[in-house]
Amino acid sequence: MTLPRIPRIAYGGDYNPEQWPAEVWDEDHEAFDLARIDTLTIGVFVWALTQPDEHTYDLTVLEQALDRAHAEGRRVCLATGTGAVPPWLAHEYPEVCRVDFEGRRHVYGQRHNACHSSPAYRRLATALAGRVAERFADHPAVVAWHVNNEYGGYDGGCWCDLCAGEFRAWLRERYGDLDRLNEAWNTLFWSHRFTAWEQIVPPNKLSEHWRGPNHTAFQGITLDYLRFTSENMLRTFREEKEAIRAHSDLPVTTNFMGMFRPLDYHRWSEHLDFASWDNYPPDGRPASRMALTHALMRGLKGGQPFWLMEQTPTVTASRDVNPVKRPGFMGLWSWQAVAHGADAVLFFQMRQSRGASEKYHGAVLNHAGRTDTRSFQEVARLGAELEGLGDRTLGARTPANVALLFDWDSWWAVEISDGPNRHLSYQRTMIEHHRSLWEAGAQIDVVPVTADLTSYDVVVAPLLHMIKGDLAERLAAVAERGGTVVTGVLSGRVDEDDNAFLTDVPGPLAELLGVRVDETDAQAPGVVNPVRLGGTGPRGAGGTSAVDVSAGHGGADGALVSEASLVFDLVLPRGAEVVGTYGADFYAGTPAVTRNPYGAGEAWYVGTNLDQAGLDWVLRRVLDRHGLVGPFADVPGLEHAVREVDGRRHEFLLHHGDEAVEVGAHVAGTDLLTGRPVSQGQSLRLEPTDVLVLEVS
Repeated sequence: MTLPRIPRIAYGGDYNPEQWPAEVWDEDHEAFDLARIDTLTIGVFVWALTQPDEHTYDLTVLEQALDRAHAEGRRVCLATGTGAVPPWLAHEYPEVCRVDFEGRRHVYGQRHNACHSSPAYRRLATALAGRVAERFADHPAVVAWHVNNEYGGYDGGCWCDLCAGEFRAWLRERYGDLDRLNEAWNTLFWSHRFTAWEQIVPPNKLSEHWRGPNHTAFQGITLDYLRFTSENMLRTFREEKEAIRAHSDLPVTTNFMGMFRPLDYHRWSEHLDFASWDNYPPDGRPASRMALTHALMRGLKGGQPFWLMEQTPTVTASRDVNPVKRPGFMGLWSWQAVAHGADAVLFFQMRQSRGASEKYHGAVLNHAGRTDTRSFQEVARLGAELEGLGDRTLGARTPANVALLFDWDSWWAVEISDGPNRHLSYQRTMIEHHRSLWEAGAQIDVVPVTADLTSYDVVVAPLLHMIKGDLAERLAAVAERGGTVVTGVLSGRVDEDDNAFLTDVPGPLAELLGVRVDETDAQAPGVVNPVRLGGTGPRGAGGTSAVDVSAGHGGADGALVSEASLVFDLVLPRGAEVVGTYGADFYAGTPAVTRNPYGAGEAWYVGTNLDQAGLDWVLRRVLDRHGLVGPFADVPGLEHAVREVDGRRHEFLLHHGDEAVEVGAHVAGTDLLTGRPVSQGQSLRLEPTDVLVLEVS
């Protein structure tokens, strides 16, 4: 079993009854009824309460909370309680306290405060998970298990002597012998050749790093420590999961944090029964960014639905400025999660904490416990809508023809590289490419580089810096059978050890792309080079003419000028057609964007950091070739998403714009939120934050 057995989209969230007296429990459950809340996450931070010392366990409060939830007809995702260590554990075993990147041993405080190499931490966390599972495995309220909480927060790891020892053991397992390790790390550089495992220390501010975490003298060492840290935390998750499995076969998860750099969620994914994540977008109107992260989470389990484990109903409390969600946005963003694969919509938190760092974090119930606030009324309205939806979308998947490749190794490798430009952000690049696809209305999967690509017509792989395994061959196969591959600057540069390919750039991708990169220029932020895309522009380098692929977009001759920045490949076509040319510097008039016919398909190379308009231009043409531009691509702010299950197709329209729009229905069906029939071609008016869930006839 991989997904919890639930009769409808789970609705509710993080509940901490241990913080409140019994009379407050009564008020809470009355309010939960009003809001149609049916699922609670309980016990995330109760370690100090459930285990007051090493030899004493007291699970009474969990039992009371579970019994009450069951009596009220609610389901529970039960946590192991290991999200933060208790004070006694740090006092009795000081090595549990982590050492930071600066080399400082921390004392007790905060959360994310444990060293995952500590034998005491691992032993006691696993024991607690086992005790909780043994006690409540057969409790009728429990539908899933929640291990720890938001692994890897803050800077994502520990650099203590225990971690050094575990790192060496991990390296022995990975490389087998020191000769292979020295080869991988290129240790003949700067006299770094290791002759004994004990000579290896974690890369931090005291060793290989000369400024911050991204400034390292040996990228191979730092890259491996990033991999080790991710897998070291995964080990503690697996140990807790194994302790649960000794008593229960219910699904197990832990809550991820979207595009979270320290942990490679793709390496974690096979060990979770279902993915779950916490959605706290960093900006005010991040519709496309949230769609990207939902798709990333959905892609962790091969398209299986995920749980939205946390979001705020109103406001966060962890940032310098914490604006409230505007009217309608909580419902809109919740439905967006469902549209992109969520089988649960859960909040942090049910009731506002009365003290400490999250006392002003938003909650379903504020400090006064009122149910007549704007925010509670919106929560209740959404609860009624989800209750009305029932099980219609449970288990549904997204029928995507476009894949966006996301790779933590490339993310790390690009950003710890000493060149060509530290201002180039992997995450921002992914966001911008996804935004172009999303605004064109494409149905998109965000998948690892190991994913099966045979079902996709279009594969977009920006900053594919590291080429591992048979990836180059699998990308070529996409184009060979008629698909389109898009990649670009800094791609195809290094192998799995982060060592440069000893061949022309773009390395293993050269034949597919039909280009050779002679040099890569870099400029400071704010310096732009205009790139002319399409039209009847100048002849490209190598004598290949720039081609008009405008399909009616751009200027009078089909051209568009994009402001490229940061990095600029000097591209020499080797069979590829020139689509865009630079307009400035000594390489003015030379190729910046190319398209290479390959088999029945083609491969595009974008040799610079185009602005959003330039990316839109390129990717719209790629989608046009395959008929994958969505029906509402030219309606600003209107998102279209699709899910399918058991022969039923659900089309979601979500209006993120500021002005009402009127569109024609592109299919016939029934709006599941109102019960109204919709005929094909019927005029639909959507106000800002409106949502339509159409079950297609």
